[in-house]
Amino acid sequence: MIFRNTRARWGAVSQLLHWLIVALIAVQVTLGLIGLELPLGMDKLATLARHKSIGITLLALAALRLLWRWMNPVPVLPGNLRPYERLLAHFTHASLYALLFALPLTGWIMSSARGFPVSWFNLVQLPNPVSKSDTLYHAMVEVHAVLAVSLGVILALHVAAALKHHFVLKDDTLRRMLPARASLAARSEPASESPRNPGSL
Repeated sequence: MIFRNTRARWGAVSQLLHWLIVALIAVQVTLGLIGLELPLGMDKLATLARHKSIGITLLALAALRLLWRWMNPVPVLPGNLRPYERLLAHFTHASLYALLFALPLTGWIMSSARGFPVSWFNLVQLPNPVSKSDTLYHAMVEVHAVLAVSLGVILALHVAAALKHHFVLKDDTLRRMLPARASLAARSEPASESPRNPGSL
């Protein structure tokens, strides 16, 4: 098992962080939507508390993943990309990192401005970054909502690009974020079933 990245594929640590973040985002969206629909009460407060705890977890994982990225080589983009596609790929990746930091931070500020301290699964009490303020709270509600929609759009672009590379361009972009065994299994398919055409889109 290769833990570190290479110029050809993502290592095991990057893969683990990537898919763990994906799974937690799915849980986070579910908890957020449920929390919005629940009437005010203990169930709503408990659901939102879990939402906040997972948000803090995502913030920590995003920081860890960014640090690991700086410490490792980054796999090169496929050679079959046009200039605008390379620009879009860089924009998408940068936006995902920015949103993974911005969403938890605005949620944390929003909760503190409302007067509700944030804890991590009732194990660690986090400091309040701001004082109680209704004006700031309502502003952060709007910002948090816009950022959440933005994350949905960027994720949709990211998934669409990965599927295009895998099913249309038939290159290794998606496979190199999968464990080596799965990637080797995909490579073992007959060449006639998965032709590569680097020069086309």
